[in-house]
Amino acid sequence: MNIIQFEDKPLAHYSYAIVSGGEMALVDPSRDPKPYYELAEKHQVKIKAIFETHPHADFVSSHLQLHKETGAKIYVSKLVGANYKHEFFDDGTSITLGDVTFSAINSPGHSPDSITIIAVDKEKNHAMFSGDTLFIGDVGRPDLREKAGNMKAKREELAKNMYHTMQHKFTHLPDATIVYPAHGAGSLCGKNMSTDSQSTLGKERKENWAFQDMSELEFVNHILKDQPFIPSYFGFDVDINKNGADNFNANFGDIPVQFGITDFTSDDTLIIDVRNADDFKNNHLKGSINIIAETEDDKIETWLGSIVEPNEKFHLVLNSIDDLDTLLSRIAKIGYEKQIQSIITLGAHNFETNKSLDLQDFKKNTDQYSIIDIRNKSEVDEGKIFENAISIPLNQLRASKNKIPTDKPIVVHCAGGYRSAAGSSVISNIIESSNIYDLSDNINDFY
Repeated sequence: MNIIQFEDKPLAHYSYAIVSGGEMALVDPSRDPKPYYELAEKHQVKIKAIFETHPHADFVSSHLQLHKETGAKIYVSKLVGANYKHEFFDDGTSITLGDVTFSAINSPGHSPDSITIIAVDKEKNHAMFSGDTLFIGDVGRPDLREKAGNMKAKREELAKNMYHTMQHKFTHLPDATIVYPAHGAGSLCGKNMSTDSQSTLGKERKENWAFQDMSELEFVNHILKDQPFIPSYFGFDVDINKNGADNFNANFGDIPVQFGITDFTSDDTLIIDVRNADDFKNNHLKGSINIIAETEDDKIETWLGSIVEPNEKFHLVLNSIDDLDTLLSRIAKIGYEKQIQSIITLGAHNFETNKSLDLQDFKKNTDQYSIIDIRNKSEVDEGKIFENAISIPLNQLRASKNKIPTDKPIVVHCAGGYRSAAGSSVISNIIESSNIYDLSDNINDFY
């Protein structure tokens, strides 16, 4: 069988196409179906099946659009309670496409409705598409479905389910089975994933902590410890995926553009500015929040969906109209495109400017500043950079006005400089003060 892996780097998401005998199956497709159509044209095959391993929390899937545009059937567990046309795919069910037989294993743990897809070709080669159940070096976190989805489950219950999945669900599969997960390192759907994009079941049995000999209690304690934060949009996306999303870019044409503005009247709608930090500091609309989106490493999807609430409206400020399609596509991946009130580019006018931090004075007199550490809890637990810093993770900052002292100048820092641009602008948005500074990459002077 011919397996093609697609990678969405900002979300560390893997999706798959399996081609055999003039037919194609897809597993956990991304929001934009175009790459799968291009592949189908290249191989001159028909898309016949779409497998959803579970309703994803961190991205919006294109399964419904693919079904509408190709006629391919969607296969998903009956436990999802999906509100779109689909076929049940659970323990004991299988289909054959070309020379490949696909079967399902119910594998709860990350979610109560997770399935793992097993593919076997006529040469008895085995592949498993493990969704967010089994990652390379880790397993999926069990704490995302307490407040979202058709089946709400407590994290302790799902952690126990994951233990039994790891102990019993895959024992019949050969060591040579290739493991294809839905995520890699950098995803918030797990905590210690490998940078490898695939593995073998035999290697995971030897090296993955979740397969090692331990009690249920030991397993549960380990998996629940030090999980990363949960972005605001995760539950929102579970519900979108359960119902099926609008077609990709269906809503783009309805967003008004304000090009090269030299005047702006605030309507109290949130303003998200995605330009680089220097351009933002030199000139920006009052009250803007700076979430940088220059490269795939910037992860605007994660931080937009962590700082901005689902259904919360916002204006979007771009560096150039050339960035429009790329930014709308990235925002649509988390289902936030309907929240954009307008697209804005700035003209030749000075709006607001940030003052620069006197770095030498700060180094000599850190006690004269209120230092806000916006790193995640797990990072702070490994050690504070400034002993007098107040720890408020970036995703909690907008709701933490009362925790921020205003009797001194405020300096915001993270681990490398990217998040502090957002953090300092968030604080400027909630506190009226001209003495709010972004330490930016100068944080490296203090390690």
